Amino acid sequence: MADITLLDGGMGQELVARSGRAPTPLWATQVMLDQPELVQQIHADYFAAGATVATTNTYAIHHDRLVKQGMDYLFHDLHAAALRLAKAARAAHGSGRIAGSLGPLGASYRADVAEPADQAASKYAEIAALLAPEVDFFLIETSASVLQSTGALQGAVTAGKPVWLSITVDDADGTRLRSGEAVADLAPVIAEFDPAAVLVNCSVPEAMAAALTEVATFGRPFGAYANGFTHIAPDFLKDSPTVAALSSRHDLTPERYARFAMDWVGQGATIIGGCCEVGPVHIAALAQSLRAAGHRIV
Repeated sequence: MADITLLDGGMGQELVARSGRAPTPLWATQVMLDQPELVQQIHADYFAAGATVATTNTYAIHHDRLVKQGMDYLFHDLHAAALRLAKAARAAHGSGRIAGSLGPLGASYRADVAEPADQAASKYAEIAALLAPEVDFFLIETSASVLQSTGALQGAVTAGKPVWLSITVDDADGTRLRSGEAVADLAPVIAEFDPAAVLVNCSVPEAMAAALTEVATFGRPFGAYANGFTHIAPDFLKDSPTVAALSSRHDLTPERYARFAMDWVGQGATIIGGCCEVGPVHIAALAQSLRAAGHRIV
């Protein structure tokens, strides 16, 4: 049996659901400003469900997003708040690691807005420097192209903490990034920047098996954390979208999600969890399945 790192699930959708307020282009960031206690509670709920990692609510805290709302002056304070809330939940739980989330610049799923690697790297390095003193590792999330992965890795590695790269793949073809490039095209980038793990996230569970077959060839620990959306709607690929443009699927019960994830473990994945619309009840079911199969959650 294997040692499995059990990540948490989605933060943004949980915040929107629990806040009872309409989502804004700032997504989870606005809710954290208005009701920060919800962030800590969600971290706590994931720990209670069996997760061993709290992912900071920093995915969307980028200058480009804050400037549009006249809130860029809060850049440092928002990162500090996200760290404080994750640390408080871990302290209350008594154990766990903290992953510093580094989301895509510009927008999720959109390779067309990727910045030149050196330019992006400087922005990621700024965030990594803010998070590094308080996190155990960085988690680059939802990278949609080779270029996005290059810039994020180049910036994150400057902070001296382990870096995990997580890519997002085509929902209909898990062997391809959302840019259309082959997942295999990441090999030179992986070799150059040497991430400690390579994951796949925020794609449908059905796409993960093919994606994991590809990332397994990189010779690093690997894994997956899927979303619970029906698909990525065209309206979400426009400028300044909100999650109201996305639809949740109704067939992804906790038990079904756990079955998907256990198949990924069968492929050799040692890091699993959930992304958008995969909540604490899904993580609890997954923890139960892992223990029942004799795996150790670490």
